[in-house]
Amino acid sequence: MLEDQTILFILFAGVFAMLLWGRFRYDLVAFCALLIALLFGIIDTEAAFTGFGHPATVIVALVLIVSRGLLNSGAIDVITRRVVDTSRGIAAHIAIMSSTSAVLSAFMNNVAALALLMPVDLQASKRAGRSVRSTLMPLSFASILGGMITMIGTPPNIIIAQYRSSTEAGTPFKMFDFTPVGLISALVGIAFVALIGWRLVPKAEEGTTSSSEPIKLEDYIAELVIPEKSKAIGQQVRDLYEEGNENDVIILGVVRNNRRLKGFSASLELRQGDMLVVEAAADDIDRFRGIYSLEFFGEKSSSEKAIGDLQLTEILVTPETRIVGKSSIDLRLRARRGVALLGIARKGNRRFSKRVRHEKIRVGDILLLIGPADNIADVIPYLNGLPLAERGLQVTQHKNAWLATAIFATAIALASLGFFYLATALAMVVALYVIFDIVPIRNVYEYVEWPVIVLLGSMIPLGTALEETGGTALIAKQIVGLTSGLEPWIILTVLMVVVMTLSDILNNTATAVIGAPIAVDIANRLNVNPDPFLMAVAIAASCAFLTPIGHKNNTLIMGPGGYKFGDYWRMGLPLEIIVIATSVPAILVFWPF
Repeated sequence: MLEDQTILFILFAGVFAMLLWGRFRYDLVAFCALLIALLFGIIDTEAAFTGFGHPATVIVALVLIVSRGLLNSGAIDVITRRVVDTSRGIAAHIAIMSSTSAVLSAFMNNVAALALLMPVDLQASKRAGRSVRSTLMPLSFASILGGMITMIGTPPNIIIAQYRSSTEAGTPFKMFDFTPVGLISALVGIAFVALIGWRLVPKAEEGTTSSSEPIKLEDYIAELVIPEKSKAIGQQVRDLYEEGNENDVIILGVVRNNRRLKGFSASLELRQGDMLVVEAAADDIDRFRGIYSLEFFGEKSSSEKAIGDLQLTEILVTPETRIVGKSSIDLRLRARRGVALLGIARKGNRRFSKRVRHEKIRVGDILLLIGPADNIADVIPYLNGLPLAERGLQVTQHKNAWLATAIFATAIALASLGFFYLATALAMVVALYVIFDIVPIRNVYEYVEWPVIVLLGSMIPLGTALEETGGTALIAKQIVGLTSGLEPWIILTVLMVVVMTLSDILNNTATAVIGAPIAVDIANRLNVNPDPFLMAVAIAASCAFLTPIGHKNNTLIMGPGGYKFGDYWRMGLPLEIIVIATSVPAILVFWPF
């Protein structure tokens, strides 16, 4: 047993070192460690891959799919649509953006919440003429804080919740068991971030590039159809300018009866069947489309595919591209290939007065195509264009926003009331999302972040082996020994510091897997309730604010914000101290020893 402990400690030390080095992906490192433990006989063959079927692993995968479904339906866009207001001061902007991020992160994957709000923040910074360095880091930290509020907000909470079922309690934590402590910590943390924290972020050094916006392509000129029941019907074109300005969309004119009218048609009253000619980035066009319930030209293709099966793709026109000197009408792309030309981005934003599908294509143009995935895959080699790197463009199903929200809310309510196990409830949400085409069945597996699943599936058996061989008991004994004679709440604080430090250099999932059995062993040695110690590990494992490698959200903002490795601790260190000072008393109140 002692030999197994030694090998496991060496393995974990190796995993920590490899993750710090960053030369190899974390999922590969964890899986290799699992194989080594299997080869040395520390883990039985029957138990080696049980982590991949563990409830925590399944729930994480389901949460990722559900999060994408909420994005696809436009449910999140409904919440964020009014967030950007350049008239607000920077502190008010950070407070509102951070609060929005925290709320979203509580009910969806916090990485997805940041990915959704980061472009909004970049856009707001651009309009207000300020650097994103002061706003992106608070946004990232707030998304991490928000994840602590519910069980599904962050993987450590899911892991801790499931681990509790192996203790004397015999049942996992429920959906909102994390809320009292997590909410208090999040509120205090966001208040600090909005009032003081952002001021601690170093300014960009002269000569460095702290981008206030991501590198982007030229804006597209595209056409949006006004269908029956559109909110634009009966309004003058100029009435749409305010929303257009808020979403960086320029309205260039109107197409009526298949003829583009002269000028901007500002005073024209819009009718069903009209088309708005707009100029904007693809994401902004999609957002503007949702506000007025418009449709993409070609959205209802001849293939009669459901909207969830439609795909947006971008191709660069080269001298060898088949469409050079021709229009999409000439090639009859929609009739013959089932793909419509949605927009054209031309170098220098040079506008044209013809209909998009009648415009002759030039070398250097970028074409935005819409159609079923299979058709898109066929048309790219047919056109012989150069596909651009995938940027996550999607056809948002704005009409399904409330349906997606209702399904998700109902499932969470039923799980919280004990009618269904959480994994079952989330699985039902995924099934209904697929049935209603909110999540196209062909994309279900694409939305799962498989490296995280492999990491979790590999680390759970290793954590179990460390516990069974007495490794966690040894660590717990050392902590208790070093804090001998001190009050349990002081020992709990020390545990939080240790786990939080590990989380800053490791993946938070791995930290939770390691920390959970240590927490229970410490509680058993002190002869107290293990729940407060488990809750402490959940909070500490989530709070990785000192480095860009501790949490994926911190890594995501590093490039756009122009941050250096040493920039994070300036706001992160006081924030971690605040979280400990806030959460420890809250734990003692809501989860007494």
